[in-house]
Amino acid sequence: MSPPSTGNATPVTHDAASHASAIARAITRLRRDFRRTLSMPELAREVGMSPSLFYEQFRAITASTSLRLQKELRLHEARRLLAADSTTVAGAAFAVGYESPSQFSREYARKFGAPPSAHLNRRGT
Repeated sequence: MSPPSTGNATPVTHDAASHASAIARAITRLRRDFRRTLSMPELAREVGMSPSLFYEQFRAITASTSLRLQKELRLHEARRLLAADSTTVAGAAFAVGYESPSQFSREYARKFGAPPSAHLNRRGT
C-alpha cells in the first residue's frame, strides 16, 4: 500500500529519515528565499507533508518554527547589510523582505538589544 497523498506529486510519508530530509529541504528553501514571504502550508506542500505534520516535525527537529527561522535569517542578513554597506535602516528592511521599516526596527531591537541604527556602518566618521 502506498503512503497517503496530499494531492501533490510528493506523497506524505511517515518515517523519521524522510521527515528529517523533508525538513532539511524546507530549511534550504527558507535560506535561499528568506526575502520572500513563505507560508508554512506552502512549505509543507512543497516537501510533501501535511501542514500539521510539517509544523510538528519542523519544531521537533529545529526547536523553532519556519516563521521564526525566516525572521532570524532576515534579521541576521539585515545586520550584515547595516554593518557592511552604506544602506539606510529602511533600505536594509526592504532588502531582507520586510514591508514595514517600523516593524523591522521593533523586531531588530528585540533580537539584538539595540535599534538597527546602532549597527549602521558610519563611513567617513
